[in-house]
Amino acid sequence: MAYALPLHQHGKSKVRLGRVWRDGNVHHMVEWNVNTMLESDMGHAFFKGENTGMTATDTQKNTVYVVAQRMSQKCTVEQFAIALAQHFVLTYPLVSKAKVYIEQKPWNRVQMGGLPHDHGYALAGTEVRTAYVTYDKAGKLDVTAGLKELSLLKTTQSGYEGFLRDEYTVLPEVNDRIMASTVTCTWKYTNQPACYDAAFAAAKSSLLDAFLGPAKGGVYSPSVQYTLYNMAKNLLDRVPQSESVFLNMPNLHFIPVNPVGSKFNNDVYVATSEPHGNIEAVVTRRGMIPHAKL
Repeated sequence: MAYALPLHQHGKSKVRLGRVWRDGNVHHMVEWNVNTMLESDMGHAFFKGENTGMTATDTQKNTVYVVAQRMSQKCTVEQFAIALAQHFVLTYPLVSKAKVYIEQKPWNRVQMGGLPHDHGYALAGTEVRTAYVTYDKAGKLDVTAGLKELSLLKTTQSGYEGFLRDEYTVLPEVNDRIMASTVTCTWKYTNQPACYDAAFAAAKSSLLDAFLGPAKGGVYSPSVQYTLYNMAKNLLDRVPQSESVFLNMPNLHFIPVNPVGSKFNNDVYVATSEPHGNIEAVVTRRGMIPHAKL
């Protein structure tokens, strides 16, 4: 029987990295969880058990720290991922493509008495910034930015009506409910922005604006689907370098409660995390290829 090896890759996962840049008394700090994966001409390792020319996964781990030190100027997670991916492809002859995925822990500079602290940081919420970069021998660079675990909630201006009803449906129709989700979003750049931090900030604010609406009054959501689509459109409008947006939005339920001896008065709920609805989609500019599969 004949066999084939159409796909293979190898890499290192969960390489935890802290990097500090010292600008006099002011220090800039990031914490990254780095994952590398290399496509390479290493079929002989599978066919013959020969490791000649292989970039060991331990070497990949060590390289994360070496490249981090070489980044002498404060950089974004995307810039570091690009430098790391390019290093692997340009340094090792058998490597044809490098893939780097990084998660950034939400350390934010502390404000003390209205002033930014020189070197003090605190974790800010649950949101994790992400970056996924690929680079190949032909010089093709793809950058996908994103975030995950962005927890959003609004106590009104949400409903769900008009859905199919049959013998299995007991869910009541409502036009006033709590809407909550833990958002995962990625967006692929067609062109690289002048500042990745500014592009990320614009993307995040576009998601918040579409989900929550104006500070006074908010915006009504007839479904998670409708809100998701408007969040993606808003991101494409605010970040002109983006071409494709993926969003995953679980529908986290707050179930109305009739307290003993009383009744529900839009005030008391059972907070749940599961089971939950799960809605996801990819929205692109017309004619662009989706960067993610569902």
